[in-house]
Amino acid sequence: MANGIALPHGIHILVADASTVVRSILSRELERNGVVISLADDGEQALLRTSSGDFDLVIADADLPGIGGVELCRRLKSNQRTQQIPVVILDSLNTQDSVQMGYQAGATACISKTQPKEALLDDIANVLKKSTFQKGRLILVVDDSLTVRSLVSKSLKGAGFSIMQAENGKAALEILRHHKPDLILSDIDMPEMNGEAFCQAVHADPVLATIPFVVMSANNQRPIMRRMLQLGADSYLVKPFNVEQLVITVEKLLSDQLLLLHKEKERLEIEQRLILASITSLCNALEARDSYTRGHSEAVSDIATRIAIQMGISGEEIELIRLGGKLHDLGKIGVIDSVLLKPGKLTDDEFAIIKRHPVIGAEILKPVPSLAPIIPIVLYHHERMDGKGYPEGLKGPSIPLWARITAVGDTYHALTSDRPYRKGMPKDKALDIIQQASGTQLCPDCVDVFITMELWDAPLAQDGPDAESQDLLDISPARSVTRT
Repeated sequence: MANGIALPHGIHILVADASTVVRSILSRELERNGVVISLADDGEQALLRTSSGDFDLVIADADLPGIGGVELCRRLKSNQRTQQIPVVILDSLNTQDSVQMGYQAGATACISKTQPKEALLDDIANVLKKSTFQKGRLILVVDDSLTVRSLVSKSLKGAGFSIMQAENGKAALEILRHHKPDLILSDIDMPEMNGEAFCQAVHADPVLATIPFVVMSANNQRPIMRRMLQLGADSYLVKPFNVEQLVITVEKLLSDQLLLLHKEKERLEIEQRLILASITSLCNALEARDSYTRGHSEAVSDIATRIAIQMGISGEEIELIRLGGKLHDLGKIGVIDSVLLKPGKLTDDEFAIIKRHPVIGAEILKPVPSLAPIIPIVLYHHERMDGKGYPEGLKGPSIPLWARITAVGDTYHALTSDRPYRKGMPKDKALDIIQQASGTQLCPDCVDVFITMELWDAPLAQDGPDAESQDLLDISPARSVTRT
């Protein structure tokens, strides 16, 4: 689009215009942006098409033959099945009166046909962006008057919102136990629990406190208004109010909230990139200290990722597991060279130093909120199913799943890697040892997935040891301090 506004792909738009040229231009440009287009050349045909199919937007000429665009819009908005479809009216005259008629009929936007094509398409894209955001957003309407609830709900449904209703604050709190709406509209004077107590209860709950709260009340006294705003209300509408005023207020609050969410997301992404760049430098410094650690974290990340995929874990979580695998040994940056690089048996004291690296790694990541989900991988990838691991001696399912997955990859790669004091084991032997450790050191479910997915046929890095590997696969009753 002209100003870089992308249209959502796969949406369905009806273009209703008597002009073959206008229909052709709009359909060609919109289809180029991944939109599915249906066409109508008069109002009756457009009304018939909307009654038999679902549309994300209707673009209608104000001067459609038969039923004009304004009347088409009015009929769509009066039908419960089609009232949620946003309507854009194209007007050649675009006078104040014609625009007012379009908005009174329920149009989302009235756009001039005479403006340049690029501007016209950008206006349409903006309408789609807004309607896509609003579609399915859940509004909780709380009022003891059935008439008010019905009127408000009808208006909001016509703007594309989904609605839930409650007759008082107590009933609303029961709904909030099971559903989290995007916005709450509440009266003040209600039985059982009034709006003031309800607002206080909502904002006392950290999970609910972020939901925009709008008061709609016949009480127009300034002290009451200030009191509700002080309790956390975001806006105050005095009854009787224009329903269009209500819809605009709701749209504005949700748009502002969406903007804040986008800004926070961008801030976190920038923060994460900067922190990861710093952490990557630390990891590179770690690998520079010991050539045998080079490639170990990447290999562990690769194995853990493939195990997670086979276990059916969601894509977003898989990316976190991938990152956690890369950073699982970050804490080794705090282990002194004489211990980390020692090419033979470690003493108990030296092994105690090695065992601190998960805690060190977790402490490095702790100040970064966006990396909090991967801290359990870093902290617990050396815990054991039998409770003999470190740093906390967690046992069985109390060990986070992502850490159990990473532990399998860490163990396998440590066993098959060449070290200064021994060659890496053949893959078959390493797999046999891992199977023996299933249920004692390693998670049986993760081991089963690893063994059955033919992971060993994929290319894996073979050139890095695990410095603390002496605790790997301690299957025998008598513990050895000789690294495997």
